[in-house]
Amino acid sequence: MGNLKARITENMNSNPRELWQQCLELIKGNVTEQQFNTWFRPIVFGAYQPATKTLLVNVPSMFVYEYLEENYVDLLKKVLTRVFGNNVRLNYNVLTDKTNNLVQTVQPEPTADIDTMRPQVRGNQPPSVFDAAPLQPLDSQLNPHHTFQNFIEGDSNKLCRSVGLSIAEHPQGSQFNPMFVFGPSGCGKTHLINAMGVRTKELYPQKRVLYVSARLFQVQYSNAVLQNKTNDFINFYQTIDMLIVDDIQEWMTSAKTQVIFFHIFNHLLRNGRRIVLASDRPPVDLKGMSDRLITRFSGGLLAEIEKPNVQLCIDILHSKIKRDGLRIPEDVVQFIAQTANGSVRDLEGVINSLLAFSIVYNGNIDMRLAERVIKRAVKMDDHPLTMDDIIETVCNHYNVSPTALESRSRKRDLVLARQVSMYLAQKHTKMPTSRIGKLVGGRDHSTVLHSCSLVEQRMKIDKLFCEEILEIEKSFKLKQ
Repeated sequence: MGNLKARITENMNSNPRELWQQCLELIKGNVTEQQFNTWFRPIVFGAYQPATKTLLVNVPSMFVYEYLEENYVDLLKKVLTRVFGNNVRLNYNVLTDKTNNLVQTVQPEPTADIDTMRPQVRGNQPPSVFDAAPLQPLDSQLNPHHTFQNFIEGDSNKLCRSVGLSIAEHPQGSQFNPMFVFGPSGCGKTHLINAMGVRTKELYPQKRVLYVSARLFQVQYSNAVLQNKTNDFINFYQTIDMLIVDDIQEWMTSAKTQVIFFHIFNHLLRNGRRIVLASDRPPVDLKGMSDRLITRFSGGLLAEIEKPNVQLCIDILHSKIKRDGLRIPEDVVQFIAQTANGSVRDLEGVINSLLAFSIVYNGNIDMRLAERVIKRAVKMDDHPLTMDDIIETVCNHYNVSPTALESRSRKRDLVLARQVSMYLAQKHTKMPTSRIGKLVGGRDHSTVLHSCSLVEQRMKIDKLFCEEILEIEKSFKLKQ
């Protein structure tokens, strides 16, 4: 005991910022590398007040704060006690407005108070009238091939994947309920929500998990009305522990389906059941959906999945090629990734078609075959942009010559023009990156990928630069 007090006294004489680094090292040893990089690495030391034993840290969003408090509050408490001593209070500065750098200081309630406020899990409640009879076995309608193991992670889906996995492994939690996943067609929404159900069933076989499309739900409800079995329909859905509904934008013109789902939704939420929804647009854009449903959809976690960039498409292709035992040259892989328009579904279709062609004709998969399949599988532009169009437009914008662009000069304006040309070429043309590199001064494909990554990262943080790129793209549309 004396040694512990001595260590605490020695620690308190140290720099509090160094003590926080010690906390991070301890945390790192108790979580996975992905968990640490996602949730703890972004935390920045703010200040420490020895008189009140209050530690202030900066977190990048309210979402991160809520996730830490929900999932890691016990770990944080143990680590802070070990490094800073007993009765340390942790407060957060939460960044609420990145544009104006506005923050909000949050003081969490004591753990005991939080626990008493949390809704009780269904297992601790007396059975309702719908739970009185023994429940029939349930086919979850999940695709066993859509799992987290083959859901390839990238910048466009990293956050959604991390939170989705956490919810699947801890479905009894009350936070982020419902989880509303949205994004354009073909970006991986169905795979993600299906993987959540598969993982939950692996860990909790007794839970009643159901995946259903919005259209099938609507058909089931219509049949129940025609057969005068509406109550049976409602009773069935009220027994579900995790309800996963895909493509709910299908309900925008169906007022009666919205009403019945509203009551099922409320029952599940009140009883601590988990709800996962997917749509091709955020709740605010669900025109025709009732306001009370939109409010409830927005009350949990809104998780956006963006279209995968070229590098993620390449990673997905490599995974599918390995799964199917194919041999596809790298330049063909890059060509497919460039041509699929950021659609995981198109990538899947192209790979399946290449596999079929190679088996039927007993031939190798090469660029000629890939181009033949692509024309049938992916919508192509009638008047596609050429590399000359892109280089000319970018050079005019940055006031540089095409000849200088192809040189080895490292002048800042030339480097930027090259990077933007490569980025726009990979976005708006069907050429593989190796071909793009050759047309921009004989660079290799890795230089093109690196340049595209730099442009994408800058667009995320530099509003003026993003507007520049949009202005150049408008010029393309005028030419087409």
